[in-house]
Order: sequence, then structure tokens, then C-alpha cells
Amino acid sequence: MKSITFHPKALAFIREQSPPVKREIGEALRDIQKGVHLGLPLSRPMPVVASGVHELRVKSAGTAVRVFYFVKLADAIIVFHGFYKKTRKTPVHEIAVGQQRLEEVLHGNH
Repeated sequence: MKSITFHPKALAFIREQSPPVKREIGEALRDIQKGVHLGLPLSRPMPVVASGVHELRVKSAGTAVRVFYFVKLADAIIVFHGFYKKTRKTPVHEIAVGQQRLEEVLHGNH
């Protein structure tokens, strides 16, 4: 089973969610650790962030929660960004923050 590495800000974001959202995120990450390929509507590829990046998609009480994760490492999954999605299209700012945080985790600068 792959280990999970969290960017500190992504972990803080997940921890502030309601119990049902945290449970759904946790269950999805556990499945990914076991090698289960998640598809829509729960997860989708986000190549605009980077190759190997996917987005967990969780809805709760009218709020859309998104969590970016990276699966291209042989032994680990990196969870590096979480945000509330308020528009149909992922905001450019969130993509840029995600790219920066992924680099921070990959290069140990977080």
C-alpha cells in the first residue's frame, strides 16, 4: 500500500471540513492507497495542474470541496491542495497554487 504525504496547508484544509466530508475524503484516499482507480464523479484527472494530478470532488450542503492529489510516485500519494470550488471552471489561481504546492512537496520545501 502506498503512503500518503500531505502538504501542511492541504492537511489543515481537510481537517477543517465537516465530519462527512472528511470521511468521504479519507475513504477515497484509502482506496487510492490500495490501488483502486477512482473515476467520475468522485475523481478526475487534472493535467492542467501537472501530469499525474487528479482532483477529488466532494459535495456537502451545497459546497463543492476539491482536493488535488498526485499519484505518479511509485511508493506514495501526495495530497497537496484543497479549496472550495464556487464556479464551473477551476479558477486559474487555484491551479497556480496547486502547481506551487506540488513543487514544494516534491522538492521538500514546504
